[in-house]
Amino acid sequence: MPISQDRRTLVVLALGTAQTLGWGSTYYLPAILAGPMAADFGVSTGWIYGAFSAAMLLTAFIGPGVGHRIDRFGGRNILTLSSLIFAAGLALLGAAPNLIVFVAAWLLIGFGMAIGLYEAAFATLTAIYGKNSRSAITGITLLAGFASTVCWPISALLDAEWGWRVTCFAWAGAHLLIGLPLNRLLIPRELGTHITAPAATAESVDATLFSRPMVLLAFAFAVTWITSTAMAAHLPRILEAAGATKTVAIAAAALVGPAQVAARILEHTLLQKFHPLLSARLASITHPIGVAALLIFGAPAAYLFTLLHGAGNGVMTIAKGTLPLVIFGPEGYGRRQGWLVAPARFGQAGAPFVFALLLEWYGAHVLLFTSGLCLAGFAAMLMLRTAHSEAAKA
Repeated sequence: MPISQDRRTLVVLALGTAQTLGWGSTYYLPAILAGPMAADFGVSTGWIYGAFSAAMLLTAFIGPGVGHRIDRFGGRNILTLSSLIFAAGLALLGAAPNLIVFVAAWLLIGFGMAIGLYEAAFATLTAIYGKNSRSAITGITLLAGFASTVCWPISALLDAEWGWRVTCFAWAGAHLLIGLPLNRLLIPRELGTHITAPAATAESVDATLFSRPMVLLAFAFAVTWITSTAMAAHLPRILEAAGATKTVAIAAAALVGPAQVAARILEHTLLQKFHPLLSARLASITHPIGVAALLIFGAPAAYLFTLLHGAGNGVMTIAKGTLPLVIFGPEGYGRRQGWLVAPARFGQAGAPFVFALLLEWYGAHVLLFTSGLCLAGFAAMLMLRTAHSEAAKA
């Protein structure tokens, strides 16, 4: 039975809210709590980020299998389970008596991230709406784009008042009281009419796993995600290295979130009329343009750089969900998506550490490296014109 527009809006609101909670209480958690956690255990923050990186690596291994299951049965049960795992992992994190349990808690959270963040949500929407999922995917990224804006202040306030352990317990409770009901009660059980037999789906995905379009997409996603993660970890320090004061660096970095959301609104309205490949290409070059302005004009261009970087990052997040849908179609979307983002997850896990070293060695000129990555991704997107034609004929 077709799902009404009102129900569709409710699904997007539910998933978008759950995604905001999921990202804000996991991916964005170390930015606020790494310092207090390290001080409590008497170690450097490198240990905390090391545990976080291990969690990210785990998502790369689990992703394809999770996507395949969502293709077959839908994402309602998977997303419900993710809420429970997030709650358990955060509770264990808050109660961790030593680093061994602490790392185990992050690995549990990593499992939750593999089954409960964007890739799972995108696959869930595609299982329901098929080829008509683009606007729904954009809708949940619009809401979840506020994850850091909303959750960073909450984490900071809770930590200041009651400490990092209580903060983790609070986020665990939020997953049980907010995330769990949203995922369980408001996500439809029914799947779209495009869903085919499991064997046929697996065979069609296997036939394209190492095709030219898949390799180009995986490469483009990996280099842009590495850049995004590096900027998320080091942006204020990079701006200071470029000559900005600490106050200006923090103020400019704070514009990334609003720029992401503004760009997603643009994609949802004006760019919705065009092929998502156009959006992806534009998103690939905004970071290099901003870097050129920053390196030429110095600190006065800090705000322009962060606005351009944030806008590109915001649109690219949507492209990671919509491009595979348009190029390959909805069948086998979840499994294919899991394979597409696996290289990005590996790169993402090591990006904060590698770029910390590059920043020490080269200062603001580390941005030349991120620009090179984005331009390589742009080249891959240009090559996808032919690749898309080939995929469409297949």
